[in-house]
Amino acid sequence: MMLVDFQVSLLFAALFLRVHGAPTSSKPLSKRDSIPSYALTYAPYTYLYSGESWWQSDISVHLQHTTPEVDYTSLGYQATVETLDSVPSDAYLTSDDNVEDNPAWLLSTSNKPDSSGYSPAPATIICVEKDGGIVDAFYFYFYSYNHGNTVLGLVFGNHVGDWEHSMVRFVNGSPEYVYLSAHSGGTSYTYDALASQNGRAVTYVATGTHANYATAGQQDYTLPFGLLHDTTDAGFFWDVTKNFRGFWYDVSSGDFSSAGGVDVGGSEQVSEGVSWLDWLGFWGDEQYPDSDDRQYCIFGECHYVSGPTGPIDKDLDRTDVCPDTGDCDIQTSISSRSIEIRAGGADGTVFAEYAEEFAKFKAEVESSKANYTI
Repeated sequence: MMLVDFQVSLLFAALFLRVHGAPTSSKPLSKRDSIPSYALTYAPYTYLYSGESWWQSDISVHLQHTTPEVDYTSLGYQATVETLDSVPSDAYLTSDDNVEDNPAWLLSTSNKPDSSGYSPAPATIICVEKDGGIVDAFYFYFYSYNHGNTVLGLVFGNHVGDWEHSMVRFVNGSPEYVYLSAHSGGTSYTYDALASQNGRAVTYVATGTHANYATAGQQDYTLPFGLLHDTTDAGFFWDVTKNFRGFWYDVSSGDFSSAGGVDVGGSEQVSEGVSWLDWLGFWGDEQYPDSDDRQYCIFGECHYVSGPTGPIDKDLDRTDVCPDTGDCDIQTSISSRSIEIRAGGADGTVFAEYAEEFAKFKAEVESSKANYTI
């Protein structure tokens, strides 16, 4: 009886450490075919903004500078790519540094692409095979920091960790459609609607927020009052095919397998496995409470918001080109897209249809601004 009790005690001890102790790797590296050649040939020709200050990051480096927290309480350990899936799914990867000090890892300046488009920070490419000869190739871009846009001197939407993506839908190896993520939404196009460079659809990444667009210029999005604008231009070409981690996702089983990567991404991937892709937690700080001196919120828009979830939460199994959230409006030309490009509209310039709401907003800002440290 004592032996049985001892064995049971050991079992409970092991379970306790599994729940409360440092995480351990939970899934080996399974392999499948490599990334299809067409997914590299037609990978988006991506331009980062010429004045960008928050560059793409390597997820392995990001994890070295963050600690998982739940309810603003540290779990007492750092995760690695190999062990991330064992971190609770309600955890936030919280910066070990004050983000307002702009630590070097947050800016990731060393990852700025060179003249050939190569960046030391690997992208993540995930291919998903579907019925009807369809393969959706997701090109995920990770940044350690998202710097929001400015309205009347106030910045809204900053957060640690930033996952954005574009997706090309191939039908029997031919690129037919493309989806570009932008903030919590995005826009879908026929592939031929976008300008191309060497046969690759040209896309533009907005400064700070890293939202993806089909054109260069000012990009108006709706909240609040038409004042928030993303800005894009043909600054730095980023060729994600030169450095990436590659994977397949199986819709029926929900499993990831390795397709192998190249350069830094490929060498890191050998030991990392695929389990990190299953993690449903948050890749940055939890939204700072109102009591935090760095925080301010007006009309539901806050200076600091929570970090995002990762690729697993981006509808990899979608049936439409758009994420499966309703009707999929596929644009057949850049001019017909639903997100307008507006001339002018710089910080502090309001569009006419928002004038009445803006007057209220401005009054609130002016009455409260003295309380905020920008």
